[in-house]
Amino acid sequence: MFGPIHAHTANESELNYMPKYVIVAESGADVPSDLVKRYDITVVPMHVALGENEFNDGEVSATQIFSHFEKTHQLPLTSGCTPMDFTKAFARLHEENPEATIIHLAYSAVTTCSYESALAAAEGYDCIKHYDTQAVSIGQAAIVLSVAEYLEKNPQVDFEELDSVIKDRIEKARMAFIPETLTYLHAGGRLSNLAFLGAQILRIRPLVEILDGKLTATKKYRGSMIKVVAKMIQDYFDRIAFDKEHIFLAYAPGLSGEVKAFVEEHMRGFGFKHISWMQTGSVISSHSGPRAFGVVGFSVS
Repeated sequence: MFGPIHAHTANESELNYMPKYVIVAESGADVPSDLVKRYDITVVPMHVALGENEFNDGEVSATQIFSHFEKTHQLPLTSGCTPMDFTKAFARLHEENPEATIIHLAYSAVTTCSYESALAAAEGYDCIKHYDTQAVSIGQAAIVLSVAEYLEKNPQVDFEELDSVIKDRIEKARMAFIPETLTYLHAGGRLSNLAFLGAQILRIRPLVEILDGKLTATKKYRGSMIKVVAKMIQDYFDRIAFDKEHIFLAYAPGLSGEVKAFVEEHMRGFGFKHISWMQTGSVISSHSGPRAFGVVGFSVS
């Protein structure tokens, strides 16, 4: 899955080919740029403010986010896509290919205004279909890429069948992550001073799962990052039966090579055919902080 892109010279039939479907997703999905290009995914920017300066998501890296926080002790402010962001994207796509159905695979609607912005921008179009993926970051990316790969193999699929595939992917997507530090959650007001100090002393790290679109702490682990990751992986895979075709591993800048090597060895031991490492972007990293680790996959039931 998601193999390398091979350069070639397009022939006349390829140049004249207009896809039946086009995919739109927010930048917060953190889809790698090479895969955005391969599947011709339209990425609509979310936004990040560092002090008085506002940027489109992607114009500043997660590493810059962490550097800003270390210097100022102020979290960046993140915000969803505006109606105008989507208006520009939808208008361009419809002008380029008026016969295409636009498939918007949205960042979790309960976490941002992006979904409502897209609905507002889509008024007057009957060619746009919206789906709340109930996922964020690499969780959303996994759904987007799974649908994109399906369309690459089945470009002329009927919409009814595609609709069923998309809903199935959303229903079966699972995501959990471990923040290495709680400093960012504390700074964002998601952790009291007492709880933060206690967790720091005891080296407690929460397991955060995406449930019904919300980031929910479901379990606590104690110890070094590699010990916590080992426990998290064992517990998570004991509890959920994953499709062994593909597993997505999310990481924030700074995650140690030791942890990565440990995780990859265990994923192969679990029998996954394809393992994709994907780095988290500035939006989710503003909340999870550096050195975070996550797992994303699709359940088999």
